[in-house]
Amino acid sequence: MKTAIIGIGNMGKGLASRLAGKTDLIVAGRNDQAARSLAESLGVESATIADAIAAAGIVILAVPYASALEIATSPSLSGKIVVDISNPLKPDFSGLLFGHEISAADKIQNAATGAKVVKAFNTIFAELFYASRDATAKVPVFVAGNDEDAVEKVSRLVVDAGFAVEKTGGLDAAKLLEPLGMLNIRLGYGLGRGTAIAPAWINLAV
Repeated sequence: MKTAIIGIGNMGKGLASRLAGKTDLIVAGRNDQAARSLAESLGVESATIADAIAAAGIVILAVPYASALEIATSPSLSGKIVVDISNPLKPDFSGLLFGHEISAADKIQNAATGAKVVKAFNTIFAELFYASRDATAKVPVFVAGNDEDAVEKVSRLVVDAGFAVEKTGGLDAAKLLEPLGMLNIRLGYGLGRGTAIAPAWINLAV
């Protein structure tokens, strides 16, 4: 199954660098030339956004929330697995536009009629993609989705990208994961911890 990464910003580039050679990958962005250059550097395929969506079975929306919501209205996404990595941030990054009652993933699922939306990668800073795989092998990527097969396929991508899988249940868990992503942003930027951090759960022996 081909995986399309839509978006060639920091997150899109980082994911592409980790998944190149691990899965049948195609990259796309609003700047077609930049997408071609990235694809050539990684030895993967590039296409327009529309063609990438049409060709792929898994579509990773590696773009900000507003752009992801816009792309989610494409009828071509019907029947596909759509991975939402966004956090619905305020323009000044001071908090979330909404949360707890509804999530960005919920809104993307509502817009992407017939698609199987899975939440993942929203608590990971792009810097982690450029660390060694040994360093990130136990860093959890929280995965949420309503379709069991879609969750399994995205979980395999998480492992292919060099991270650990932390399943959190149905897509309703995104209402918890997006505030967690915001906490990570606050710690990293607002409180000076930097972007080489990620949340994790610790099991204690009792």
